[in-house]
Amino acid sequence: MVKSDLDHLPPSKQAELERIQRILLDEFELAISTATQPHKRNGKVYKIILFGSFSRDDWVDEPENGYQSDYDLLVVVSHRDLTEIADYWYIAEDKMLRDPAIARPVNIIVHSLDEVNQALARGEYFWVDIARDGIALYDLPCHPLATPMPLTPADAFAMARGYFDHWFESAGRFLATGISHTEKGWNNEAAFELHQATERFYICFLLVKTLYFPRSHNIKFLRSLAENKEPRLIEAWTRDTKIDRRRFELLKRAYVEARYSPSYAITADDLDALIASVERLRAIVDALTNARLDELRKAASA
Repeated sequence: MVKSDLDHLPPSKQAELERIQRILLDEFELAISTATQPHKRNGKVYKIILFGSFSRDDWVDEPENGYQSDYDLLVVVSHRDLTEIADYWYIAEDKMLRDPAIARPVNIIVHSLDEVNQALARGEYFWVDIARDGIALYDLPCHPLATPMPLTPADAFAMARGYFDHWFESAGRFLATGISHTEKGWNNEAAFELHQATERFYICFLLVKTLYFPRSHNIKFLRSLAENKEPRLIEAWTRDTKIDRRRFELLKRAYVEARYSPSYAITADDLDALIASVERLRAIVDALTNARLDELRKAASA
């Protein structure tokens, strides 16, 4: 079950994680302090669990090359109503983003203990991995995670196949529309469609690989989670130059700003470069998910 030892991390990263934990707990207490419903006002954080590359000791730290592993954290709370990012976690996220003592992005997913334990009881791979590899930064006693139960190979294949059939086709439609809008000079609309294609390709990969994706439109977060599971996905996005990184940031912002901000602007050259990256992403996701489906199909047949 979840460990609590951070000795594999340098002292500087342990200090960052201690600061992150304190921000999350303090801001949550402030967020619930004005609640009127008892289950919100008396809400609790049960666990803060580090997962991903920093829990496994295979993180990457190459900021000069545009690649730096993020901190990925699962926050487990007492009620599902406390999982809404905008209501309870947005200020904490903003503080962590702006804090000069935290040297890398922090991604959080928030779920109730019931949600996590139900997923563990179903044997969903994402949660089983966290239960096996995660490290508890904070753990309120008497609220244990459920023992993971094995998912039958037939059920795993059926779920993954259904996810692939829906999400890969959906992502392809958004990519096609984004290309069409680019050709017509509808740049902002094209940027939004390309964002949606990117989001859906990552969702497709994560669902086929882990049977889970977070409730987030932040493609940098989705990219981090996906690349954490499969480094070959890094090849989709060149990060060697500032313009490469700026273009991905433009795409990330497009979900909101391309639709609503009069100051959002993206050029045809930017869009052409982004289209090439999304097409690379599609090809890699296609190969990886089909290989995964073949594995699951063989296991189900056996």
